[in-house]
Amino acid sequence: MKTILCYGDSNTYGYIPGSESARYDRKTRWPGALRRILNEGCPPGECAWWVVEEGLNGRTTCRDDPFEPYRNGLAHIVPILKSHKPLDAVAVMLGTNDAKRRFNPSPFDIAEGMLLLVRAIQHSETGPGEKPPQILVISPPHIVPPTTNVPGDIFDGSLAIVQRLAPYYRKIARIAGAGFYDAAKTIRSSPVDGVHLEPEEHQKLAAAVAEALNAMTL
Repeated sequence: MKTILCYGDSNTYGYIPGSESARYDRKTRWPGALRRILNEGCPPGECAWWVVEEGLNGRTTCRDDPFEPYRNGLAHIVPILKSHKPLDAVAVMLGTNDAKRRFNPSPFDIAEGMLLLVRAIQHSETGPGEKPPQILVISPPHIVPPTTNVPGDIFDGSLAIVQRLAPYYRKIARIAGAGFYDAAKTIRSSPVDGVHLEPEEHQKLAAAVAEALNAMTL
C-alpha cells in the first residue's frame, strides 16, 4: 500500500463556503474523494493507497500570522511527515492565505515559501527507505469576487496575486524536480465567499490530483 499526505489549508480541511468553520464530510472533501478514486477496483477490504488528510484553516507556506497563531506550514511540516512515514508522496496546496493583505506579499514571495516547504520535504528522509517522498506542488484555485461579505476584507487585493501564482509554482516545481498541477485549470472557488470550494469542485480536484499522481513515478 502506498501512502500520500495531502498538506493544505481550509480547502483541504473541507471548509464549507460562507460557514463559520463548518466542514464537509470525509467523502466530500477532496482527500476523501482521492482515496476513493485511487482505490477503485481494489478487492473489498484492501487498498492500493492510504490518504492522510492534513488541512488546517489559515495555513500559510511559511508565514507566522499575527492574528491566527500556529498556521506556519513550514514550521509544522517535518513533525507531520515523521508522524506518518513512510510516505510515497506529498501533495501540497498552499498559498491562498499567504496572499492576505496583512502579509503584503508578491507572487514571487509566496512561491519562495512553497520552495522552502518542498526543500524541507525533500530533506526529511520520510519516504520509503529514508528517501524523499515524491512531491506534487498544487497551485491553488483563484479567488473570485464574493457575493457576500464573508470572509470580509482580509483578502482585499489578493485576487490578482493568486491569479499570478501558477507560473511561479511551475518554475519552482521544475527546479526542485517535483510534479506540478494548476488547480485553477480545473476548479473554481465558490462565489459565496470567493475562496472555498463547493462539493462538486472537491470531486473535480480529487480526479485531477489522481491523474497528476498517475503521471508521476511512484
